Amino acid sequence: MTTPLTLDNIRRAPKALLHDHLDGGLRPSTVLEMANEIGHELPADDVDGLATFFRTAAHSGSLVRYLEPFAHTVAVMQTPEALHRVAFEAVQDLAADSVVYAEIRFAPELHIDNGLSLDAVVDAVLAGFADGEKAAAADGKTITVRCLVTAMRHAARSREIAELAIRFRDKGVVGFDIAGAEAGYPPTRHLDAFEYMRNNNGRFTIHAGEAFGLPSIHEAIAFCGADRLGHGVRIVDDIEALPEGGAKLGRVAGIVRDKRIPLELCPSSNVQTGAVASIAEHPFAELARLRFRVTVNTDNRLMSDTTMSQEMLRLVEAFGYGWSDLERFTINAMKSAFLPFNERLAIIDEIIKPRYAVLVG
Repeated sequence: MTTPLTLDNIRRAPKALLHDHLDGGLRPSTVLEMANEIGHELPADDVDGLATFFRTAAHSGSLVRYLEPFAHTVAVMQTPEALHRVAFEAVQDLAADSVVYAEIRFAPELHIDNGLSLDAVVDAVLAGFADGEKAAAADGKTITVRCLVTAMRHAARSREIAELAIRFRDKGVVGFDIAGAEAGYPPTRHLDAFEYMRNNNGRFTIHAGEAFGLPSIHEAIAFCGADRLGHGVRIVDDIEALPEGGAKLGRVAGIVRDKRIPLELCPSSNVQTGAVASIAEHPFAELARLRFRVTVNTDNRLMSDTTMSQEMLRLVEAFGYGWSDLERFTINAMKSAFLPFNERLAIIDEIIKPRYAVLVG
């Protein structure tokens, strides 16, 4: 008998997560405790109030306003101990949600206010991930966590961060990313960083098509050569619904589908930033129907007050998905991970498929 698709049961299902920001996934209690230790003033002085602040402030309908609450999380992540703790707790929280593979991204350049070097910042985060994996294993949970280092698109350190990605690629960093406000900061401003990644056989994803629309997606793939698209939700602007029920893809949408460029879709976050009006109106279902390589992601678990299980449940409730659909989206993500092929295949064949077989019955 097929297992009912409840939140508790979805929590048991193995998941692969490609788009999760370290500074957007802190526990409210951790933010409060660490802010008190350093004397950083917060907009609330209790855990529930702080959680409400992050959730409501982020639900702004604007990517720029959505990013404003990050000032508080970044402020408490300026020491090796704080970075290690946040990374460790992120792994704990994801493992508790049955995430078996995660790529967690963060911008090292935002964590050097107290004098840390970029290398020291990455060292602390990677140590936290490694210790989190060990603690999860001791609890009987299997999880592999890798890191993406992100450059801020409004700054001028992207080449430096790309070099950091390559320097640490045998230590747990599997790729590079640019993030931040899209309008006025096109990905082509960072062509030297992307060229450096390609020259060194590095992998990278680009935040595109979240706030600025189709032109940012075109630049990300045509000029920068992105392996994946962070969000990419506005690719739907290049798809025309036909009267007979089909769809006509424009040139950009066509190449994204033809080349199987993964879309790192983040349903709840996309609603909060105004990229889409609601989960029910999210183009996820249309993109999945047209066989784009769609993946389910959290983006910022604190800001969106979400987990991978909750994101999946929202899609189930909105579009009537079953276990086979959730398995397909999970395998899509695992296929698209920046891990070597044999490691991706092992997680799919030895963890994801067997555990879904139990749930499907």
